[in-house]
Amino acid sequence: MKKKKKNSISKLINGKNINIMKNILITGGAGFIGSNLALKLIEKGYNITVLDNLSTQIHGENPEKTSPLYQSIKDKVNFIKGTVTSREDWEKALKGQDAVVHYAAETGTGQSMYCIEKYAEVNMQGTAIMLDILANDKSHQVKKVVVASSRSIYGEGKYRHPELGIVYPTERKEKDMLAGDFEVKYHDDQILELLATSEDSKIHPSSVYGITKQNQEQMVMTVCPTIGIAPVAFRYQNVYGAGQSLSNPYTGILSIFSTQIRNGNGIKIFEDGKETRDFVYIDDVVDATIRGLEMEEANGEIFNVGTGEATDVLTVANTLIKAYGIDVPVTVTGNFRLGDIRHNFADLTKINSKLSFVPQVSFEQGIKKFTDWVLQQEVQEDNLEKSLEEMKKKGLYK
Repeated sequence: MKKKKKNSISKLINGKNINIMKNILITGGAGFIGSNLALKLIEKGYNITVLDNLSTQIHGENPEKTSPLYQSIKDKVNFIKGTVTSREDWEKALKGQDAVVHYAAETGTGQSMYCIEKYAEVNMQGTAIMLDILANDKSHQVKKVVVASSRSIYGEGKYRHPELGIVYPTERKEKDMLAGDFEVKYHDDQILELLATSEDSKIHPSSVYGITKQNQEQMVMTVCPTIGIAPVAFRYQNVYGAGQSLSNPYTGILSIFSTQIRNGNGIKIFEDGKETRDFVYIDDVVDATIRGLEMEEANGEIFNVGTGEATDVLTVANTLIKAYGIDVPVTVTGNFRLGDIRHNFADLTKINSKLSFVPQVSFEQGIKKFTDWVLQQEVQEDNLEKSLEEMKKKGLYK
């Protein structure tokens, strides 16, 4: 291990107050975002500890061989194999840390709707244990907690009604979607204009996953200031890029589509293919997170992280097919998952103003980086149908 450097240094960089803390714990640090963040922080001279359970859903049965993410960090960090649901593991991991970046969580909108206890235990109880230790064990030296929140807490996000102004529609009705009508409606069935979702938008998640992320964020933002710790929350949009799991059929539309294409399987598009998401490249997410970790202007704040642009799912599928040069059929199925939203994209005004963050990687550039990396990886088994069958048995896939 590297010799530990002085813990906390404050200085002014480009007119912004920067608080540099040298010992950082990243929970879930062997995952997609966590491992990329760890490597970048190591480059910047930080000492990184990772607490991760190496979930088989993400890392495979033998992470030493099946997880490029784990392999990329294992010899560069202080790695603790453990779980955030264990108080003992938390206590071990928190020793000597200046800051915590809390990524460890179960992720996946669809899966969360039938693995409810698991999602609540890991995401909510895991966060509660961390905060309980920080509140009651005065021997720790943690000065900041950065928590990974999610755009899923917004539910459908922000719209403009032609007469009522800003409105926040509730989840779509199953009977409408069964009839092939997937558009978001307000109570009077007026056509609504989609707007970028700002941080002060209504919070009304439509999935168990979204509820647990809201809970995580609220606990951190509420408890930390009362115990002298600076909290920061990032509501990430759909993060993608080199390094994400290509074998997890529960989350990550670009990786799911890529695995289908490389197996020569057709892509089945949910709904009508016009549903949109804000796809943000991993490098930009890491940049935003480091700003939140280092800059005092971030303390006590909640930020959206995305590109501020909405891209529909059909465009994603066709762009990937073109990038790989593999011609597979695209079928718009009309099927849908209960708990999914129609649209959401980020308003970046706040993070741009306070942290000077501007995403640098366009969708076209990001797809090129991502597909170049995918083509260097082994073709993974396509398990999407298996995951959909699970949802169908639970009555959640129509």
